[in-house]
Amino acid sequence: MLGSELLLKCLEKQGVEIVFGIPGGVVIPLYDVLKKSKIKHILTRHEQGAVHAADGYARSSGKVGVCFSTSGPGATNLMTGLATAYMDSSPVVAITGQVVKSFLGKDSFQEVDTTGISMQITKHNFLVKDANDLPDIVAEAFFIATEGRPGPVLIDIPKDVFTQVVDKVREPKIRSHVIEKLRKPNIDEIVFHKALEVLKNARKPIILAGGGVNRHPGNQELLNQFSIKNEIPVAVTLMGKGVVPAHNPFYLGMVGMHGTTSANWAIQNCDCLLAIGVRFDDRVTSKVEAFAPKAKIIHVDIDAAEINKNVTSFISILGDSYDFLKLLSQKYQSTKSNKEWINQIKLNSGEFDDSFSQIGLNPQEVLETVNELLDEDTIAVTDVGQHQMWAALYVHPYKPRCFITSGGLGTMGFGLPAAIGAQMANPAKKVILITGDGSLQMNLQELALLRKWNLPIKIILINNGVLGMVRQWQELFYQENYSEIDLAASPDWEVLAQAYGINGTTLSTPGEDLITLRNILDSKFPWLVNVKVDKGAKVFPMVPAGSSLDEIWGRWGNEAHVSSLG
Repeated sequence: MLGSELLLKCLEKQGVEIVFGIPGGVVIPLYDVLKKSKIKHILTRHEQGAVHAADGYARSSGKVGVCFSTSGPGATNLMTGLATAYMDSSPVVAITGQVVKSFLGKDSFQEVDTTGISMQITKHNFLVKDANDLPDIVAEAFFIATEGRPGPVLIDIPKDVFTQVVDKVREPKIRSHVIEKLRKPNIDEIVFHKALEVLKNARKPIILAGGGVNRHPGNQELLNQFSIKNEIPVAVTLMGKGVVPAHNPFYLGMVGMHGTTSANWAIQNCDCLLAIGVRFDDRVTSKVEAFAPKAKIIHVDIDAAEINKNVTSFISILGDSYDFLKLLSQKYQSTKSNKEWINQIKLNSGEFDDSFSQIGLNPQEVLETVNELLDEDTIAVTDVGQHQMWAALYVHPYKPRCFITSGGLGTMGFGLPAAIGAQMANPAKKVILITGDGSLQMNLQELALLRKWNLPIKIILINNGVLGMVRQWQELFYQENYSEIDLAASPDWEVLAQAYGINGTTLSTPGEDLITLRNILDSKFPWLVNVKVDKGAKVFPMVPAGSSLDEIWGRWGNEAHVSSLG
């Protein structure tokens, strides 16, 4: 068979059912045989849309998301999406075409050093020189993408490898050193029992769950039952949303720059912080030297590189979050009550107006309405900006892998294609995209796929006519110097929706409009809902960059100012 046919056979063997991509010159031999494959190809309108869709597919399903692109600009258009997947530990395999081997390094038409460019934003990459190596490389790529800490892998394939004739197909073999390097570490029992004693002796414990907990569906039951049984409060990072259901009485919400006051106060005043599957990035810790100053920190992570990278832990445990939580549930026995600690958190969580709006709808009320209509399987996807943080504060999915957002890279334009990927992976589930008028315009061409594939995605467009998060910073920290944030020359969103063959409407006044929103979210058709909000509406609470989590900006009464919760 041809190398292109062999590649598709290898993907089928890995269980690939859907691929997102766009054809181009050097991958025409691949697309020439694609219709013979069982794999469904989704023609996106931009390569960035393809990789974000593959990412959304992966995050929502736990499977590997796959995308194709041609060489040169096709490959470079994937890079932002690969960096997004890399920062958030999402298993994506990108297959890019390349110029023929004899043209490599000669500045040929549509040639770039794809492996060189992608080296820092992928977990690993391959340049295929011989079609006979494809079974090994594809098997290894999927193994690397999923084992240990997940991440994206790129396979770059020259055109003449696609057209190469392979006489004998060998069984795939993953190199032993790769298996050994990614082997799941066993939890050190001595270290685990030391951590257990610290947790047992703590008077003010708190658990912080991150993206590393969210990726295993079995973690929710273990974590939730442990928290409730032992009365230990739980907070999450942005990437951990969904792993703790909102009905858990000890759930504090999200920590960090736009975290809840209760979660941030608890972090700053706890005496034991059990952090599982978190990176301790700057949006979580803010002023790192002032982060959790009274706590003995127990850090559990599968990636040794994250241990003591940003925050020095009292006890470090290298291991898988599921293995750790299972062991914790079996071994932890305590009869002490944490009611006094829980009451302290409640008394010190602070009271303020979450958002402020004079014109149009209040973003908080809109997203609370969305939250009321979530069922157990609803997947909420966001773009990046104010709407993302409002969603993180007020939209609470019931299950893991049901809150999908670009956390580490903060990629505007991620939301729409990621929602498409999530809906493709979960055709029976409700998918809601919460986006902004800045973010949606970065990949709005993917609206074409909603009609093409009859995807009933509900797009909630929080439209304030500006780059909202930038405007908020300019108002609060740059003396109201509103520089280059005006989006007044945006599309007529209802007309745009109609142009793409989907339903569109505009909501701008309270009351009846919220009833309309409820009806739309219950429909079985795609909708673009243009929600008009005040450009002055802000996301509160907010911890200014470089401040400690004690110093929280909020609106008390009619003024925004800092309140120390310490």
